[in-house]
Amino acid sequence: MTATPVLYLSHGAPPLADDATWSGELASWSADLPRPKNVLMVSAHWEEAPLVLSSTTGAPLVYDFWGFPQRYYDVTYAAPGAPELADEVAGLVSAPGTPVHRDEARGLDHGAYVPLVEMFPEADLPVLQMSMPTLDPRTLFRIGQKLAPLREQGTLIVGSGFTTHNLREFDPSRASDAAAPAWSAEFDAWAREAMEHEDVDALLDFLDKAPAAHMAHPRTEHFAPLFVALGAAHASGGTASRSVIDGFWFGLSKRSWQLG
Repeated sequence: MTATPVLYLSHGAPPLADDATWSGELASWSADLPRPKNVLMVSAHWEEAPLVLSSTTGAPLVYDFWGFPQRYYDVTYAAPGAPELADEVAGLVSAPGTPVHRDEARGLDHGAYVPLVEMFPEADLPVLQMSMPTLDPRTLFRIGQKLAPLREQGTLIVGSGFTTHNLREFDPSRASDAAAPAWSAEFDAWAREAMEHEDVDALLDFLDKAPAAHMAHPRTEHFAPLFVALGAAHASGGTASRSVIDGFWFGLSKRSWQLG
């Protein structure tokens, strides 16, 4: 069986789903993927340690955003639970003294369900979400390496973040397709080149190696899911990738990659 690809995608705030270009790009992307057995989501919006797995019994979605029109809170995504996947993940990443916890009250947050609505609108694939127990790139990379055997079983591992993410500089008064600010464009170009060259060391050290890194990511949680994806790809064949989505949304880079 060919290993299932690994994805890192820029998921955006809920209104990004109103962007016909982005939703169409995600739909086209999923149509080109081999149909996965299930999906493991690692979202920028769930940091919890020790590592925690989401509900396998149907907890409601987590609407982890505020001040939006009601229609964004009316979105549903009733994907089946993934208890077998939860058992497999726990077996792969647990270690003495670092147990994997489960939270049956914790549903999918918007970093998980917003892109899934566009990619798999039928909600017929079992989905599990996993917390990030740290933002340390190397630790997340090692977690991704441990998860690599899931690819051989048909699991689609998805890191969901945003290639640049500085909400202090976010300006919705401008056009959504306006030219990106220099800091966002420079970081995006650096990340594209680093991924093309499979420069894992530079990516793991991006805060010191990338231009405008601290502007692009004042806090690094939206780039962090990439390191899980890189680890999962690296452990089972390398980190060759292709950039599937590019461009900017209100100045933030939407660049997204498929690895493997």
